[in-house]
Amino acid sequence: MKQLDHIWAKGETHGRLTLYQHLKDVAIIAVQIAKVMGLDESLAFKGAILHDIGKASLLFQKTLRKGFVRPPGFIFRHEIASLFFLSLIEDKDQFAIIDMIIAHHKSVYRDANGMGILDLEETIDDCFERHVTGFHDWVENALILLKSFNFKIRSISIEEARENFNKVVAHCEQKKNGYSEWKGLLIAADHLASAMGDALHKVKDKLFIKPNLTFYNRQHPLFPLSLINSDDNRKHTLVTAPTGAGKTDFLLKRCKGRVFYTLPFQASINAMYERIKIDLSDTDAQVHLLHAASSLKMEGKEIEEKIMQRHIGASVKVLTPHQMASLVFATKGYEALIADLHDCDIILDEIHTYSDTIQAIVLKVVEILCALNCRVHIGTATMPTVLYKRLLCILGGKENVYEVSLPLEMLDTYDRHIVFKAYMIEELQNVIEKSIERKQKILFVCNQVGRSQELFGQLRNKYPDIPKMLIHSRFKRQRRNELEKSLKEEFDKNDKACIVVSTQVVEVSLDISFDLMITECAPIDALIQRFGRINRRRTEKSMGHYKPVYVLSPHTDKIAAMPYSLETMIRSFEALPNGALLKERSLQSLIDSVYPEIQFTDINLEAAFNNGGWRIRELWHNPKSALLDVLDIDSVTCIEEADKEQYEVATYAAQSKLEIPVSYSSVVYRKLDKLKTGTRPFVIPSKAYDDELGFILKYAKQEYYDVALRFL
Repeated sequence: MKQLDHIWAKGETHGRLTLYQHLKDVAIIAVQIAKVMGLDESLAFKGAILHDIGKASLLFQKTLRKGFVRPPGFIFRHEIASLFFLSLIEDKDQFAIIDMIIAHHKSVYRDANGMGILDLEETIDDCFERHVTGFHDWVENALILLKSFNFKIRSISIEEARENFNKVVAHCEQKKNGYSEWKGLLIAADHLASAMGDALHKVKDKLFIKPNLTFYNRQHPLFPLSLINSDDNRKHTLVTAPTGAGKTDFLLKRCKGRVFYTLPFQASINAMYERIKIDLSDTDAQVHLLHAASSLKMEGKEIEEKIMQRHIGASVKVLTPHQMASLVFATKGYEALIADLHDCDIILDEIHTYSDTIQAIVLKVVEILCALNCRVHIGTATMPTVLYKRLLCILGGKENVYEVSLPLEMLDTYDRHIVFKAYMIEELQNVIEKSIERKQKILFVCNQVGRSQELFGQLRNKYPDIPKMLIHSRFKRQRRNELEKSLKEEFDKNDKACIVVSTQVVEVSLDISFDLMITECAPIDALIQRFGRINRRRTEKSMGHYKPVYVLSPHTDKIAAMPYSLETMIRSFEALPNGALLKERSLQSLIDSVYPEIQFTDINLEAAFNNGGWRIRELWHNPKSALLDVLDIDSVTCIEEADKEQYEVATYAAQSKLEIPVSYSSVVYRKLDKLKTGTRPFVIPSKAYDDELGFILKYAKQEYYDVALRFL
């Protein structure tokens, strides 16, 4: 709309965008989301057009100028000003409009920086007067914009604007516990429109496509689950079967709608994403990968966490449980996630038990998913019976859950590993040498990134002529993709000796088959997953042939044992056979001997959902989840100092390739620089990153920044 092209939604530093275009983009998506959610589409359109109309204020436009410095005490929330026009909406529709607009950036109360509307009402003199400043100078432009979207407009006086403001405050004060569908709709639409920018036209007609999953109806006698009928009327699924039995196909066959495919925290989600994308390449399905990263923003003395979502409406999303944990703790954007989950199938592929807190969070996620009427499908090779029974209960019992397992005789055909115990890697030098002579592929697995880097350095010096690779989670995402591709195409498929050093990322979804494993001890369920990367290929010739796995004695202190429980590792090591075949039919008894009972961690005090209901008011959200303080997971991102300028101007997809996933606890207290774009990554010195070693923690300090780059 050329008449008002001087009114911007985003400034020069964030990719100039007119307010007219932004409102139009958000409205297009909001209407599509409303249709899927069964909400009033015309109301969604009106809310989307009104949601940012307050940006027409000259106070806001001033903030978009290059070099703008916010003066002390400057407060202007454009969403508050947007609701000055509330009376243009019919009375019966006004509450939904308020829900869409007033909290799409800030919790209405107890905002991390005290900027919610109820916070401001308490802390500043006359919040309305602050926001109505200069109203006469911009109200006409706002009305012209609204008219261009077919609003029935009329003059809005300052007195009427105040009445609208008071109605908004009263509505927010009266909110009860629960979540707002309208807020979730608007947040999802706003995020997608902003993230896609000029490319929005490429995705707007590809949202909410149910994937055609008939590809997974394929059958093969070597994969017994493929021969089992998946057409059972029970809503949920629990599948217990060994690695290589066809769990992925079976779980996907059980899905009826859009799919969220969830892998454990330590798993590689890249490999599953690539696999499904290839499998469904001949269909219209939109397959997206969601990394376990948050956008962290310092707000005063508080940290606000926002779980990052690729966008709403994908046919298949591959993600980690961290992305769903916002449901548990009601952090920023959780209502948008609920909107996306509407009538979807959720696959939980392996629920590990080595962290009591992770386990408690996953159980709570399952509880919430059931309350949201999702269909939940769980696949495992390594679940303790006590946990299985707990999940069965949450899912509604046997009448609601289709339980699938393989007979013992079939399990016997999956015997493939001879387990040896060792106390130090040094005593296995002869084993390693002989394996190299035989041109075998050797996989070393460490429990901590630092130890994997140290071991890789030792092996690199000792065997300089042998192809080798280090792979863990602390690489730039683009580099990590390259490593995984090389691992499968060059290391796995050749007939030469090679060495790969890894962390837990190999436990799930990486389709590789090596000849020898030497691994640090871990909980029994994690070890069984690791063993699945050795002698993995199931053929008629491979059945009945066994390959060795060596498990090193557990470390002796709790810090070295992290991220696992030392006591669980000791019990696991004791339960393993030594120099004997690991029988697949005996795995359940081994797991249950390590986990005879589970002291389920109670997170109900921290959780926003309990006893079938929400414990947080509508339009509120919590600034930070318990995950950041308790769990050592890849929850935030870093970028290399040398990539800073490129990152700041890059698209969402290009930014993602430069990001290095790291744990919150590893970087938060190092006083590193932090960007305000993308996922708000921490900036690490270039000395703290190497393409062969990945993120090097000891150099992630201010003193190692490049002085020359500081002045560019």
